[in-house]
Amino acid sequence: MPREEIALYYLTFSKPEEAQAVANDLLLQKIAVCTNWFPITCAYLWEGEIQQEAETVLIVKARAGVREMIEEVVRRHINYTQFIGELPLASVNEAFSMWFFNEMLSD
Repeated sequence: MPREEIALYYLTFSKPEEAQAVANDLLLQKIAVCTNWFPITCAYLWEGEIQQEAETVLIVKARAGVREMIEEVVRRHINYTQFIGELPLASVNEAFSMWFFNEMLSD
């Protein structure tokens, strides 16, 4: 059976509760097989001024090409603009790959 590519998705949220809710939804729908979230400090330009605030990053381990599905789940939980980036992985260790695909295919 051919294996699909694995990707990491990097998402940002205003609150950890939002990241946790999205993560749980993605896991329950089997869009993702594993998620991690953690607090960071974000600095960005807004109308020519540097702004700084707390954010929560959510990293999603999932099949490559499911960004639109992830965006759909995110829209059910929040209505503000945030970042969602897909990072295709060039390689993944065999043990993780086997676990990943076993979980994605199990029912």
